[in-house]
Amino acid sequence: MVADRRDMPTVRPANHPDTQAGTPAIPAENQIESSRESEPRLPGNRMGRLSKKTAAAIAFLLGWAAAAWAAAPAPITTLRAFRTLTNGEATQGLPVAFEGTVTYYAKNDVDLFVQDGEFAVYAETRKGLEIRPGDRVLLRGKSRAGFRPDVLASEVVFLSHGELPAPQPASYQQLIRSELDCKRVSVRARVRSANVVEYGTVSSIYVELLMDGGYIDATVVGNDGKLLKHLLDSYVEITGAVAGKFDSKSQLTGIVLEVPSLSGITILKSPDSSIDSLPVTPMDQILKGYSVRDRSQRIRVHGIITYSEPGSAAVLQDGAKSLWISTLSEQPLRIGDLADATGFPDARDGSLALTHAEVEDSGVASPVAPRPVTWSELASGTNAFDLISVEGKVVMAVRQVDRDEYVMVADGHLFSAIYRHPDEMPGDRLPAMKPIPQGAKVRITGVSMVYYGSDPFVGPVAFDILLRSPDDIQVITGSPLLSIPNLVFTVVFLLLVVGAAGVRGWTLERKVRRQTAAIAARTEFEARLERRRSRILEDINGTRALAEILEEIAAMASLTLDGAHCWCEVVDGARLGSHPAAIDGQRIAREEIPGRTGAALGAFYAAFDPQKHATTDESEALAVAARLATLAIETRRLYSDLVRRSEFDMLTDVHNRFSLDRQLEACIGVARETATNFALIYVDLDQFKQVNDHWGHRVGDLYLQEVAVRMKRQLRGGDMLARLGGDEFAALLPMIASRAQADEIALRLERSFDEPFPVNGYTLRGSASVGVALYPEDGTTRDSLLSAADAAMYVTKNTREKVAEELDLEPDSRIE
Repeated sequence: MVADRRDMPTVRPANHPDTQAGTPAIPAENQIESSRESEPRLPGNRMGRLSKKTAAAIAFLLGWAAAAWAAAPAPITTLRAFRTLTNGEATQGLPVAFEGTVTYYAKNDVDLFVQDGEFAVYAETRKGLEIRPGDRVLLRGKSRAGFRPDVLASEVVFLSHGELPAPQPASYQQLIRSELDCKRVSVRARVRSANVVEYGTVSSIYVELLMDGGYIDATVVGNDGKLLKHLLDSYVEITGAVAGKFDSKSQLTGIVLEVPSLSGITILKSPDSSIDSLPVTPMDQILKGYSVRDRSQRIRVHGIITYSEPGSAAVLQDGAKSLWISTLSEQPLRIGDLADATGFPDARDGSLALTHAEVEDSGVASPVAPRPVTWSELASGTNAFDLISVEGKVVMAVRQVDRDEYVMVADGHLFSAIYRHPDEMPGDRLPAMKPIPQGAKVRITGVSMVYYGSDPFVGPVAFDILLRSPDDIQVITGSPLLSIPNLVFTVVFLLLVVGAAGVRGWTLERKVRRQTAAIAARTEFEARLERRRSRILEDINGTRALAEILEEIAAMASLTLDGAHCWCEVVDGARLGSHPAAIDGQRIAREEIPGRTGAALGAFYAAFDPQKHATTDESEALAVAARLATLAIETRRLYSDLVRRSEFDMLTDVHNRFSLDRQLEACIGVARETATNFALIYVDLDQFKQVNDHWGHRVGDLYLQEVAVRMKRQLRGGDMLARLGGDEFAALLPMIASRAQADEIALRLERSFDEPFPVNGYTLRGSASVGVALYPEDGTTRDSLLSAADAAMYVTKNTREKVAEELDLEPDSRIE
């Protein structure tokens, strides 16, 4: 479990100065001294040996120093007072001298977290100090700006050793909102991964945790990886100081806890099984273990459109802030307009982003002026997603299937400027690539796209410039006459002149032209096929109908086979594609659509002239079509199965609680629109626990299945039966004229238990208690209707039990 720290996300304390671009390292005069011993004595008074002139000079210097000291601001002496500073005030380098308790420090690092009561702060020190968590220290230094004001320490003085501050229990929302910045906290979470990571010559333990609300990380001082395997999937309580993860623009992208040792991790509940005992899952079936519960709130942002790629993404800029917006909207957006975007917050590839977003263009123009930058500024990452302009020389220009790419050089470094082709413009309709001479000096305007493959606070980051249109690249000066491209052109011209002197050269020239045209045509044809195949793959993962996808696959195969009739026949399904009116006398090629579970899913066919001999191109084209059809059919079947599992109870094959809640909300909406009634019936099986206790859960499960079948028969066509959990069911009656009608159906549900249930060789006699709630009489919200029906059910149950006690009757449910 050893990983290279360079592959880990960028981590800094929440106040770390490196989150501010251009922050210098600690100067030598500010290096920290820490001591647990008393201060040395000053030398004895030797004034008697000094001359009067020397004494006068010393007096003058002392007087000048006293005046200068009197003019300096008084130091901040409490952590409470320091926490009131703003970043603007902290940039003045105000002196500090306050006490606090160390909550985190590692001798191989410079990060120090100090807390005093409910106030905490981060300080940058030096490595190798003789202090540890729990030490009471006096911290001297200067204030400076960071994510929040922090301290550049000049001295850390040991005072005493005592107890650490009690950790404050923290929720994910408190952490991500920076409400507990730098404080010592305890969180409860499940361990997703735990590894020993290396950062240079220093090793530590990096833990990824899943809290109720989101993911956080923790760095633990130490490198003992023997116990890490036992942490995986454990539910733990972890205690440490709150720090953060940031992008190159000092924007918070995640939370990290700084933990002094492994003793800060307590296992509350071990996993049910170890990772060594897990069964091996086939690689193509790993989605069986996938589950997501996302409660992220939709966010709205406002800015100016600086980049737009319909169906994929857009960029909004507001002053110095820019945000990547992922959207599937094909609606064109006008660059320079004010716009609002709504979506869900995320941190992808080390940057903040808004996903699953919708962008509304206001139509009001407010263009952003691009900021001139250098390569060094772009490589720092501080201009991520900003609209910029940069100058450089063109090294090479390349047209690819989906983009035009210009390779540039500036300040001795290479980077790329990319113009993505619009999806709605096929390759044969694209205008010619904008001609830029090699070696020409140009000015590029576009959005800086940063790739966080390395730590932006340690070294340069990789980046590209995304162009909005070919006009975003402007030539400043052409290529020089004595350039390599011009020399190559001259040599080629001379060779052509010499070749034109003979018939042989003329013949060779024509042959080369024909071959070049054939290669270009073949390349363009393959590019069109690749674009079509890419669209099919996107449709498979989208919402397009399966029949339309299979027809598109058949059309692609027909294009590959020079317009031959191609069609698909799905097992127990339709015939799709281009089927000839008459196939008698034609040669038919067939390729089976394989199923990953063994059984064939159908077959692809192609019809050819009988005079045309079979070729490998035919079998390859049909094989590609069959593989795409397999992917499309099985993907849709998997999606349908997942949808059913999310809406139905797997034991009783009736709707589950999630499905009931959604349908109940829909009924409330319809009833409000149409001023109609509907009813909810709550059903609780009597004495069901006795079935499980005496005859086992297998008999209990079979009994629940029989109960569900019998109750469904009592409902009307448009009614819905759902299992809420255990022995509780609910029936939703969308169209009810009166309470009497709902009571009549509730009575039918009760009477369905009159006949005994034959289960696995036993005869069970059961009963159920029901309660009815009517909309809007008993409630107007989902929770109020469920509560009303549940309360009515308990009234029925308690009344029945009291009558049974008074009459000294046996319980209704018994087993024979």
